[in-house]
Amino acid sequence: MLDFMASQLIREWSGIQQFPPATQDKLLELLGRLKEKKRDKLTILVMGKGGVGKSSTVNSIIGERAVTVSAFQSEAPRPVMVSRERSGFTLNIIDTPGIVEGGYVNDQAIDIIKRFLLNKTIDVLLYVDRLDAYRVDTLDKQVVKAISNIFGQEIWHRAILVLTHAQVSPPDSLTYNEFLSKRSEALLKVVHLGARFKNQDIESISIPVGLVENSTRCNKNGKDEKILPNGTAWIPSIVETITKVALTESESIFVDQKLIDGPNPNDRGKIFIPLILAFQYFFVLKPIQRWIKNDIDKEVKPQWA
Repeated sequence: MLDFMASQLIREWSGIQQFPPATQDKLLELLGRLKEKKRDKLTILVMGKGGVGKSSTVNSIIGERAVTVSAFQSEAPRPVMVSRERSGFTLNIIDTPGIVEGGYVNDQAIDIIKRFLLNKTIDVLLYVDRLDAYRVDTLDKQVVKAISNIFGQEIWHRAILVLTHAQVSPPDSLTYNEFLSKRSEALLKVVHLGARFKNQDIESISIPVGLVENSTRCNKNGKDEKILPNGTAWIPSIVETITKVALTESESIFVDQKLIDGPNPNDRGKIFIPLILAFQYFFVLKPIQRWIKNDIDKEVKPQWA
């Protein structure tokens, strides 16, 4: 019965037909690349602060209004998984609410997301922020830290930094690519700090950057595709980046109960117990035994003994 209900939630990916022919061809090519690698399903998790355009990005990639976006409510109040099937391939995109409230990470929102993800496999994480936000702060670090606490550092090996509102005019006489580089570097540095990567490990971590413009003011090229100021057709570009990350050698993240619960604080010191016992034996018990033996040997025995 549960399998039947689950199957009912997977709809035909009809939204792909809403894209220009050039975009459709590219998307079908990318899906074919996944199927060649024996991948018939892909699950994408979308996370970030509230109001950065997570839900709108889900709708743009799907090509239909799959997730409700309201002017009075920036995002879904709870996680939602949108599932679409095309030519034997299933695409799942999980939209999540913002995890910040009142300037702090909302533990209740984190708990709701974790329970929703139980027994699901995450192939790609889209960590969403805005390109037109000019600063990073401690709140960004808190969000990255919260995501890392749920999934571990490994999630960032399957992550893409997605910057929305990409149809932006750069400030301070910077070129578009210069501004993109500075904004990306600042956010990636926060990811490295929030996820507690060691300096020697940072060079081996390559988190790609994807650009998104969900508004109708996005320009178009001669093929009727939505393009960014640098000329990139962004929908095929972001899907191609997702495909590359999905096919990396690092393993997908399976969210089991152990991952949800996190490490047991009672287990933290258990690894050191054998070392402590060995130390006590060789450096405490054995010396005491030698001292006692020496005292016995040095003791003056009475004549009658």
